[in-house]
Amino acid sequence: MQYDVIVIGSGPGGYVAAIRAAQLGLKTACIEKYSTFGGTCLNVGCIPSKALLDSSEHYYNASHTFKTHGINLDNLSVDLTQMMKRKTEVVAKNTSGITFLFKKNKIDSYQGVGSFKDKNTVVITKADGTTQEITGTNVIIATGSKPSSLPFIKIDKKRIITSTEALTLTEIPKHLILIGGGVIGLELGSVYARLGAKVSVIEFMDSIIPTMDKSLGKELQKVMQKQGVEFYLGHKVTGATTKGKEVSVTFDSPTGEKKELKGDYCLVAVGRIAYTDGLGLDKIGLAVEERGRKVAVNDHLETSVKGVYAIGDVIRGAMLAHKAEDEGTLVAETIAGQKPHINYNLIPGVVYTWPEVAAVGQTEEQLKEAGVKYKTGSFPFRASGRAVASGDLDGFVKVLADAATDEILGVHIIGPRAADMIAEAVISMEFRASAEDVSRASHAHPTYTEAFREACLAATDNRPIHI
Repeated sequence: MQYDVIVIGSGPGGYVAAIRAAQLGLKTACIEKYSTFGGTCLNVGCIPSKALLDSSEHYYNASHTFKTHGINLDNLSVDLTQMMKRKTEVVAKNTSGITFLFKKNKIDSYQGVGSFKDKNTVVITKADGTTQEITGTNVIIATGSKPSSLPFIKIDKKRIITSTEALTLTEIPKHLILIGGGVIGLELGSVYARLGAKVSVIEFMDSIIPTMDKSLGKELQKVMQKQGVEFYLGHKVTGATTKGKEVSVTFDSPTGEKKELKGDYCLVAVGRIAYTDGLGLDKIGLAVEERGRKVAVNDHLETSVKGVYAIGDVIRGAMLAHKAEDEGTLVAETIAGQKPHINYNLIPGVVYTWPEVAAVGQTEEQLKEAGVKYKTGSFPFRASGRAVASGDLDGFVKVLADAATDEILGVHIIGPRAADMIAEAVISMEFRASAEDVSRASHAHPTYTEAFREACLAATDNRPIHI
């Protein structure tokens, strides 16, 4: 079979690239090694974790806040089997949706492992060992990433687990020890903390969510501590071993003191690594970077081999599903002769704990390091009428604006529905709005987004209305 575009991988980057290419009239094929489409995100990442986050949040509210709303419940309990069943159903609905979209857009799909024979020929190795070859003018690598570990820790997938296994536990941990205070770990840690597990977080850096604005990590830590989560920041893990159903994790304090925690599960969440195994990159002389894991690309996301592109987690930048989607669209449109563009500074980051955390643009630390003169405006949700009504009082919106021009340089939110609220900040910054521009735009009352307007008022000339 001859195609205009062959996409290897059907995650958010891959399936979006395939659909956009097909929309533009390009004969398109997509290869997926698993039995369902959607990659890590839909199968063992974004979607199932959000399903469990929502379910655990309902339980936490029912057990902690319903009484204040005048709702009384007796004999409240967690049916983890049903919770996992619902999660599986949510995943199935989303993955079947990709199947429908492929058929609708006349995309040929192949199940198996795709690898290069040459730059225009891809060999598909099926589960039964048989192979098939297809050729394409352009090939897009969209094979995503997998959980990484520490070299001295052996993941047994039973007691010492990754995020994949954490999504399919058959019991609520008594004590979950979490190695890594980043997005993935905190989200899954919060799921089990809400369900009653003791959760301990060991983080090498001096702040959780260390790549985000420091103020966000400080506030999220405070909130999660109120939920019972304990933190060991600036600590270095030295080992993790199992004995029966017990896991022992050893680590050093910032002063060198030896410490140990014992629990029944240890979740290793120290990031992800690009998945390029078995692609046969050497057969096409493809350049790679970052210890041979990530694929090097130019500004058009084309590799050193003409006609071969790479997107998402296998290339530079943050490992985010929506980044991969944008890149998939960019490559499809580039192949079709268009001139698309991505502003990587305006790709938001989100942590789906509760309260949610979301940010876009520059952090305060980055602006200071760059010597940019800026001004700050913030507004606490505790002063928001909508937040008071819902009982979501933790968190704030912080706006960073250029000291001279008032252009918004960064927006950092921790609070209710921050993941949705950040979209207004992205649009505002995409059109280079000033803090005053946003403050003069009408915001419905009462809404959480009024907090963004108030923070902009505070940044403009320190005149928020409600504090």
